[in-house]
Amino acid sequence: MSALLWGLLASSSLIVGALLVMVRPLPQRVVALVMAFGAGVLISAVAYDLVQDAFEHSSGWVLLAGLTAGAVAFYAGDLLIDRLGGADRKRSTGAQAGGAGAAIAFGTVLDGVPESVVLGTTLAGGAGVSVAMLAAVFLSNLPEAMSATAGLLKSGTPARSVLLLWIGTTIVAGAASWAGWYFVGSAGGETVALVQAFAAGALLTMLTDTMVPEAYEFGGPSTGLVTVLGFSVAFGLSTLA
Repeated sequence: MSALLWGLLASSSLIVGALLVMVRPLPQRVVALVMAFGAGVLISAVAYDLVQDAFEHSSGWVLLAGLTAGAVAFYAGDLLIDRLGGADRKRSTGAQAGGAGAAIAFGTVLDGVPESVVLGTTLAGGAGVSVAMLAAVFLSNLPEAMSATAGLLKSGTPARSVLLLWIGTTIVAGAASWAGWYFVGSAGGETVALVQAFAAGALLTMLTDTMVPEAYEFGGPSTGLVTVLGFSVAFGLSTLA
């Protein structure tokens, strides 16, 4: 049950981000810089909470296989969703006008499931939740929801439908966290490492395909500085934990 609750907590920032935009829309530059910070946090979590941990508990071949499989799986899923009309699901410009609602929903779930599964696996060892991973999921989801919500509202999507989208995604993410704890966490070390590497590959692909380009487009040259700040904060949390 704790894995489900932690997953819901980490993903609740999707709802928070949507509500922030609905109550008081923020400038695109602010949203972009928050996204850059979240990207830095997520990069750090991938490097130190996923890849490094996976390497310590498996061989390099397992790590390489997981990274490759995760990247290819996300790429293939993202390509399919793009063709179905969800290519601009995270854009803040209103480009979602021509996108299919189902494709946007599936794409949102695709982006959030890998990190939620990994969050659940961190609880299986009995050491408690990874603070760095929890912060990474929460902080990366916040700007994603803000950007996508702004775009969906501009495209004419009703606020109620947008909010239901994020509530549904949060529930799915919580369930994915529980699944990671129940099905993966109790498996052998190499199995957990493979799942961690798979998630790392998927998350890195998602970062470079969606978060980083959107952040730089509207955040400008400051994007790099804010990304490094996010990376540093997450690394600090990881060392303290």
